[in-house]
Amino acid sequence: MSSYNKVILIGRLTRDPELRYTPNGKAVASFSLAIDRNRGQGQERETDFIDCVVWQQSAEFASKYATKGRLVCVEGRLQTRSWEDKETGQKRKAVEVVCSDLRLLDKRDSAGGYDGGSSFEGAAPRETVYSGSPASRGPAAPSGDPGFQDDDIPF
Repeated sequence: MSSYNKVILIGRLTRDPELRYTPNGKAVASFSLAIDRNRGQGQERETDFIDCVVWQQSAEFASKYATKGRLVCVEGRLQTRSWEDKETGQKRKAVEVVCSDLRLLDKRDSAGGYDGGSSFEGAAPRETVYSGSPASRGPAAPSGDPGFQDDDIPF
């Protein structure tokens, strides 16, 4: 049996995406999603904060349209990175979602705010910011680049 790594999340952006460019000129944006989860009847909700990263054209679209508070749906894969902190020498680890698809689920209202529902069940996304399907991504990223590569697609 082969492995499968796919994540689909719906939540609100906790801040505007931070857009940067690699030394090779590739756009990369990072952001965090707040996702509520119910603990059961009569118990308070808890919120998970999930770090996400998006590359190339989708990073530029995210920085332009996906602003703090927007309800978004992301699809991608879970990735773990490890490094050593230069100041303390301690080993560090980060878990993030590398997004291949980003959709806005709310729309701007006439007052400049957002009209967003609390449930996505049965509803189609209202506005697509970027759909990073394999055909629209262009050539695979060079080896060693944390962006998607063709062999990351399970089918």
